[in-house]
Amino acid sequence: MSEKAEQSSAGALDAVKWVVVTALVVAAIWGNGYYAEISPLYRALAIVALALVAAFVGLQTEQGRAFNQLRKDAAIELRKVVWPTRQETVQTTLIVLVFVVIVALILFLMDWVLNSLISWVIG
Repeated sequence: MSEKAEQSSAGALDAVKWVVVTALVVAAIWGNGYYAEISPLYRALAIVALALVAAFVGLQTEQGRAFNQLRKDAAIELRKVVWPTRQETVQTTLIVLVFVVIVALILFLMDWVLNSLISWVIG
């Protein structure tokens, strides 16, 4: 029973945090328009500051923690990727380019032959 109470209070607290995040984003958008006469540099700095605070609050929620864990797992998986060497990349690119040119020539020849046949049939 207490586990349900903890989950419902955590869910309510998460909802409040999302309201705060929404309010910060709305404040940044509204403030950017309202203070249009202020230097764009200062407005951009204020927006970045509000975005950082909103991100911090958002990361304190259950969904935010799950997103942060997903980001960390993706970074770990990215380190496991074996990237091709420069030579492999150049060779693969050249092979693709050669095949593209070959297919283009084949299509050009087919179009030319079919166009000639149709022109001959039509007269």
